[in-house]
Amino acid sequence: MKQYRDRGDPLAGADVVLVGLFSGNEKQYPVLLDELASLAEARGARVVARFVQRRGASDQRRHRPGGASRMSRPYSRRMLLSHGKVREIAEACREAEVTAAVFVNVLTPRQRKVLTELLGCLVFTRDELT
Repeated sequence: MKQYRDRGDPLAGADVVLVGLFSGNEKQYPVLLDELASLAEARGARVVARFVQRRGASDQRRHRPGGASRMSRPYSRRMLLSHGKVREIAEACREAEVTAAVFVNVLTPRQRKVLTELLGCLVFTRDELT
């Protein structure tokens, strides 16, 4: 993991990615990510990427239900997101030498531990930035 410039606040001077799992019905997710970016930047972080996973978005053209019955559940109890999305974020974190990932969503202690190991950086949630 990358070392911090300021040991008092791990986000000060850190390169971070923003991550969120949103319902397909949530139309304001870019605004939520902008608010999260503002919170991170107020702590001295620099946002280098944003990742969004949508859940329950229906395929209107083929009339398939896009998982609406499972919208309130995470893709994975271990990671919150799908395996492919976690791989995509981990690769971006390695390439950009990201210090931390900041999630819009609340994470369980197990999810935080697993994501920290898989992403190779610290993991924070929105609640910790306020």
